[in-house]
Amino acid sequence: MNTPAEILKIWIGNGVKKASLPVYKMILLGIFAGMYIGLGAHAFLLTTSAGDTAFEVMTAKLLGASLFPVGLMLVVLCGGELFTGNNLLTLALFDRKISIGGMLKNWFVVYLANLAGSVCLAFLLAHSGIYAGASAERAIAVAVSKSSGSFTELVIKGIFCNVLVVLACWFQAGAREMIGKIFAIWFPIMLFVFAGFEHSVANMTYIPLGMFLGADVSAGAFLIGNLLPVTIGNLIGGALIVPIFYYYSYREKA
Repeated sequence: MNTPAEILKIWIGNGVKKASLPVYKMILLGIFAGMYIGLGAHAFLLTTSAGDTAFEVMTAKLLGASLFPVGLMLVVLCGGELFTGNNLLTLALFDRKISIGGMLKNWFVVYLANLAGSVCLAFLLAHSGIYAGASAERAIAVAVSKSSGSFTELVIKGIFCNVLVVLACWFQAGAREMIGKIFAIWFPIMLFVFAGFEHSVANMTYIPLGMFLGADVSAGAFLIGNLLPVTIGNLIGGALIVPIFYYYSYREKA
């Protein structure tokens, strides 16, 4: 495996590549990434829509959490631009390899592309016939619940979530074989889902899907009530906490 210092160099290089991508590639790969994460959210909803006893509910939740990481595996191993993972671009910024403008352009374009792909997937899933009965009730309940949390709670959940997401992205860069990358992604992502933390891009599927199925959630509750605080939390955890600690721990001093 690569050492943490070597992983830092890899991610600084990744940051340079991502910041210099043409906008059309950011859009295309961002749409795919939004859909990939949405498919993980879809699997989580289907596995957690069954169960009556506390043991059955917990078992279903664990199963759903174990399936969700497929979304990030597809992003990293098949190719995609994911806003939350790209929060690690701050490593290249700290190393003066990219400009703040280049970083913000990537974040802005990729975020909107993730949103477009996620909402498109949610619309298609809502009209696929898969969501009926208990599964539809579960999707609606999740959308309502995620839109009802307090600002502070959602920011905190967003921080913990993206600490784990960028650690998964960091972790997989330490592996030199695909199977190692799969396991490196799997466990941190499974943990954040099982722990109930908030991921802005996943919520771009969870909440619109519930809305398309009839959830009493307004666009304002979705965008301002959930996405805004969760995105702030994701940025704090993924663009500041992990990059600052690791950059200043493992950088090579001039």
